[in-house]
Amino acid sequence: MNTTLDDKALFDERELTIAVGPVERASVERGVAGLDGLASIDLGRRGRKVRQRGTLRATNQAQMDARIAAIEAFLDGAPHTLRVSDGRRYDDLRMDAFVQRDRRVEGTGVVVEYEIMYTQLRS
Repeated sequence: MNTTLDDKALFDERELTIAVGPVERASVERGVAGLDGLASIDLGRRGRKVRQRGTLRATNQAQMDARIAAIEAFLDGAPHTLRVSDGRRYDDLRMDAFVQRDRRVEGTGVVVEYEIMYTQLRS
């Protein structure tokens, strides 16, 4: 099984890491006249951050550009599902950023190190 985003195999398995942050909560704190201290209102659970790092490989620049364009198409604000080859599944991910860390020619092709930042809208 490959790592997929909405059932599309866009990523290489080599050097792929997924880091999941903690679930966050939101609150509002307000001072109220006549009270000593603050009134705190819990707004409930919010999303969490998920970071994916890895390496993409292609035989030429045009093929690499096409792979990157296919990944960047997911920067659409919609929720997506990431399935990792080890069986983990992350639903309701919004892709916030796709960053190319390094692009180089290596061996018989092109290699790009990348990082993707997601927000998991519900956990």
